[in-house]
Amino acid sequence: MLQNIRDNSQGWIAKTIIGVIVALMALTGFDAIFQATTHKNEAAKVNGDEISQNELSQAVDMQRRQLMQQLGKDFDASLLDEKMLRESALKGLIDRKLLLQGAEQAKFSFSEAALDQVILQTPEFQVDGKFSSERFDQVIRQLGYSRMQFRQMLAQEMLIGQLRAGVAGSGFVTDAEVLAFARLEKQTRDFATLNVKADPAAVKLTDDEVKAYYDEHAKEFMTPDQVIIDYVELKKSSFFDQVAVKDEDLEAAYQKEIANLAEQRRAAHILIEVNDKTTEAQAKAKIDEVQARLAKGEKFEALAKEFSQDPGSANNGGDLGYAGPGVYDPAFEKALYSLSKDQVSEPIRTDFGYHLIKLLGVEAPEVPTLASLKDKLTRELKAAQVEQRFVEATKQLEDSAFEASDLAQPAADLKLTVHTSKPFGREGGEGVAANRAVVTAAFSPEVIDEGANSTAIELDPETVIVLRSKEHLKPAQLPLESVSAAIRTQLTKEHASAEAKTRAEKLIADLRDGKAPLDKAIDGQNWKITEAATRGQEGVDPAVLQALFRMPKPAAKDKPTFSSVTLPDGSLMVVRLNGVNEAAAPTDEEKAQYRRFLASREGQQDFAAYRKQLEAEAEIERF
Repeated sequence: MLQNIRDNSQGWIAKTIIGVIVALMALTGFDAIFQATTHKNEAAKVNGDEISQNELSQAVDMQRRQLMQQLGKDFDASLLDEKMLRESALKGLIDRKLLLQGAEQAKFSFSEAALDQVILQTPEFQVDGKFSSERFDQVIRQLGYSRMQFRQMLAQEMLIGQLRAGVAGSGFVTDAEVLAFARLEKQTRDFATLNVKADPAAVKLTDDEVKAYYDEHAKEFMTPDQVIIDYVELKKSSFFDQVAVKDEDLEAAYQKEIANLAEQRRAAHILIEVNDKTTEAQAKAKIDEVQARLAKGEKFEALAKEFSQDPGSANNGGDLGYAGPGVYDPAFEKALYSLSKDQVSEPIRTDFGYHLIKLLGVEAPEVPTLASLKDKLTRELKAAQVEQRFVEATKQLEDSAFEASDLAQPAADLKLTVHTSKPFGREGGEGVAANRAVVTAAFSPEVIDEGANSTAIELDPETVIVLRSKEHLKPAQLPLESVSAAIRTQLTKEHASAEAKTRAEKLIADLRDGKAPLDKAIDGQNWKITEAATRGQEGVDPAVLQALFRMPKPAAKDKPTFSSVTLPDGSLMVVRLNGVNEAAAPTDEEKAQYRRFLASREGQQDFAAYRKQLEAEAEIERF
């Protein structure tokens, strides 16, 4: 497709397109194009502080990974709306930037030592209850951070935590509020219930009533909007039998494989940081002092515990464990690989500061034979060829489908079969129609209205399809005969419930006026009495409890209040509130619990309001 565009770029079509672009530029202005270029690396600005596209991409990836972890095997990537995901991630980054700015304005800060302690005490970085630098590096690498990046992120989180604690922690409640809450929370109620049953069997419906309901609710009785699609399916697995591996390629892959088996070196170091508090000269003087003490015979491990500013290794005598090439700073790595066992380097400068490095040990890997790796390397070489062929075939399929007016030619070009789906609606269906991307494409204006072939759609990393609309089954009125039974069921329930409600309302009126006894059975049914019910009383319908605790307190013991609740089956539950029992004064322990709860809730509300205020007062630009 792209080649076709290039081939025709000198023709009258290209000139027409260029003319349209020039016209659009004249209408929108070159300034808009300049701004788009200027802000191409920016996702947003918050009070002048930039949020980069890279930060946004990382945040989107993080959200996607979190969803995958939460949903596990139920995760379907096709259901993700990338636009919504990016909008959510960008909003989170903007909120974070606002809070960091708020923390800076409020002069919140903490020491590097405090940050070190958080890292050392984090359980995820520990092995057998002790901090492990290897475990620390492993975890943060999985999160996509270097050590410096992780420390920066953690420092920001600590600042935001201080701000949250400062705002939310200032929430307070008065003694009167605590007592009022305790009174309501511990209050119990005495009540009785009587079920006024709905009687569907007593309802007599006419055909005219059914027809009238059908006509009045015509839009509810429509067939769903559905499509039937034709599609061709391209599978990566179909190419495996078409590729072979040459002996020379296998030998080259083997040599590359064993070349990557580098030795592992176990290093220890003493780090003196260069930072805002320690200048270059001061750090160099300190590392020289440590080196001098080493020269006098002091132990490297003891000096590391005394002087090293790397929290991950200082307590272990500077020990960093075994690692291969590419793990450390280039200057650090060069010095390490120039050392003999137990030798200590000269002071080495890296981005972190000055290091003294000691080589504790070397592990040479065992080189496997070609025979032991043949199957693995053959699979990998085949997979690489298959991947290339799959990519080329996908492009060929997409180009052919773009140029064709049906799927017959693309199918013939790639020796594929045209399949036809069952009808499915916008909620999806079976087979390929269970994929959200397929449903979206099938109902897109280009496919459903214009009759075009879709672009290539990835069902999974191994499969792509191209589809076109075979038939659009537009919504149509369902005949009365097919829905009359459902209408009769619905109307019968409504009429029976309405009749039960009428009886319940008359019963409540009679009870209030004294025309019906309060302490006797009614129509052969006894009142079900419950004493001292709490707000979370077990065995009572939640809807009944909710209505019960909203009812006004009875004026006297012989003057109960009444209400009714409609149950799912259409019956009515008459609720009689006999009395309200005030609880004893809360104990000091209970008051303390209530105070903490209310203060926490108040603090959360205050922090939410503070965040809204920051947003309202901020100058936010999204690009």
